[in-house]
Amino acid sequence: MPRRREIPKREILPDPKYGNADVAKFVNVLMTRGKKSIAEHIVYDAFDTIKSKSGKDPLEVFSQAVQNVKPMVEVKSRRVGGANYQVPVEVRPVRRVALAMRWLKESARKRGEKSMDARLAGELMEAAEGRGGAMKKREEVHRMAEANKAFAHYRF
Repeated sequence: MPRRREIPKREILPDPKYGNADVAKFVNVLMTRGKKSIAEHIVYDAFDTIKSKSGKDPLEVFSQAVQNVKPMVEVKSRRVGGANYQVPVEVRPVRRVALAMRWLKESARKRGEKSMDARLAGELMEAAEGRGGAMKKREEVHRMAEANKAFAHYRF
């Protein structure tokens, strides 16, 4: 955390195929070891699979999936008088999207399909319908916040 000044957020250019900044951000989240072209290939193939399987617009399915997975509250550890409390705090909008995309990626990686684009397509379609691994993660985080609601007065 810088003490001097606020560091400006980097502008993410929209992706070349769909012209959507969220898709470009998701490609960046999915990318490993700097291999962006492979990450783009995976996302675009997953979108093609969604289009052929469900017949819906893949951008709508993607945005609905991210919208459904976004968490509203999370718990943060707070040390008060020698004890650690899990304090529920509201999630900032930028972090909501980041967490949703990260959870979608992680739950797609854990799936059993053959290729990553098939896993991602399945996870996005399930998340858009309100089920799947990423939705389970969101419910778990919300349940933790609900259970620790008593410590909300320690909010910082």
